[in-house]
Amino acid sequence: MSEAKDRSKHPCFNKSSSGSCGRVHLPVAPGCNIQCNYCNRKYDCVNESRPGVTSAVLPPDRAVEYLDEVLKKEPRITVVGIAGPGDPMAEAQKTIATIERINAKYPGMLYCLSSNGLALPEHVDRLVELGVTHVTVTMNAVDPEIGAKIYSWVRVGKVVYRGVEGARLLLERQLESIRLLKAKGVTVKVNSIIIPGVNDGHLAEVARVAAELGADIQNLIPLHPTGDTPFADMEEPSKELVHELRAKNGQMIPQMTHCRRCRADAVGLLCSDRSSELIPTLNALACGGKKNAKPYVAVATREGMLVNMHLGEAPSFQIWAPQGKGARMIEERAAPEVGCGPDRWHRLAEIMHDCSLVLVEAAGKQPKQVLGEHGISVLECNGLIAGIVAEHFQGGDITRYRTRHHKAGCAGMGTGCG
Repeated sequence: MSEAKDRSKHPCFNKSSSGSCGRVHLPVAPGCNIQCNYCNRKYDCVNESRPGVTSAVLPPDRAVEYLDEVLKKEPRITVVGIAGPGDPMAEAQKTIATIERINAKYPGMLYCLSSNGLALPEHVDRLVELGVTHVTVTMNAVDPEIGAKIYSWVRVGKVVYRGVEGARLLLERQLESIRLLKAKGVTVKVNSIIIPGVNDGHLAEVARVAAELGADIQNLIPLHPTGDTPFADMEEPSKELVHELRAKNGQMIPQMTHCRRCRADAVGLLCSDRSSELIPTLNALACGGKKNAKPYVAVATREGMLVNMHLGEAPSFQIWAPQGKGARMIEERAAPEVGCGPDRWHRLAEIMHDCSLVLVEAAGKQPKQVLGEHGISVLECNGLIAGIVAEHFQGGDITRYRTRHHKAGCAGMGTGCG
C-alpha cells in the first residue's frame, strides 16, 4: 500500500476536506450475503438517496471508462469507492477486478470499500496490496441477541444461518475484519444504524468495542424506514436522540457528523452530489459501452410548458434531445393504455427505449421499479421543461427541482396507476 497517498483527502473520514474533495462510488457488486431488516435494494430511482440504490450495475471492465467520464465532469474526485449496491466482498471477484483495473490507470486515487464484514477477512491482504486505504464496516450490534433482531439471515457459501446463530457468526467476522485491517494500517470507519427500540441503548457498547479494536471513527446513521422491509413502519430516530448518542459515543471514538447516506452510484462532493447527471453515462456503459444508447429525456406535461403530470395519467410524453447548450423537443409519443399492471410499464419502457430519464410530477413505486429495470430513471419534479432538460444535458444537478410530497402519498387523481 502506497504511503504517498494523502488520506486526509477522503471527505467521509475527514470533514474538513468534504467541501473540496469528492468521491465516486462504482456500482459493480449487486449481490449480498446478509439480509438486514432495514434494507431493500430493489428500488432504482433518482429520488432515492440511500445505500443499496443505484441506477445501473457496471461490469468491472467498464469501470475505468466510467471513471474517465466522471473525472471530466468532476475533477475534484479523490476517492474511488465500492459500496455495492450489495456487499463488495459478497462479490469479491468483481470488486477486486475493478480495483485492479482502476489502480493500473489511477494509482494515486484513494480506494475505499464499505462492507458488512462477513466475507472481508479472507481478502484483506489482497485489498491492501492493491492500495485500499479506507474501509467501512457496518456493525450494528456486539450482542448476538440484539443482532438477531436486525438481520433476517446470514449466508456463507450455500449455508444460511438465522437468528442468534447468524448474528453471532456475522459479529465474529466483523470483529476479525477490523482487527486485520488495523494491523495492516488501513483507516477504518464503523457504521452503525440507529434503530429505535432495537439497538439505540446498545450503541455505546458498539462504540466501546470499535474503539478497543482501533477503529478510527464511528458513523451513527439514523434509520431510514424503507418500504417492504420488516422495519418499514418504524419511526426514524429524532435529531435529539442522534445528537445524544453521538455526544456519548464521541467520548470513546471520534464521530462522523456529515454523512449523506450515499447511494451506491454517488458522484461528487458530499454537499453537491452529481449522480443524477451521470445516470445516462452509467446506464449506457452498463448496457455495453455505447455512451449515447439512451440520449433522450421523456416528459409528462399537461400543456407542453411545465413538468406537471403524474406518470400514470399522461396520455403521451414529450421526447427531448440536446441541442447546443440547450434542448429541443423532437416528438411526442403516446403512452400505453391504462391498466394491465406491470405489463403497462414494460410497454412504456419499450416506447422510451432511447430515453435515460423521464420527468414527471409524481409516480408510483411499481412503475419506477419497472422502468429502472430497463435503465430509465424517474425524477419526480416541477418546473419549466426547457430549463430543466437543458440543465440536465449540460450536467447540472436537476434534483433540486424535485417535487415536495406530503406523507399521504401520491398526489395523482388515481386514474392511471394500474
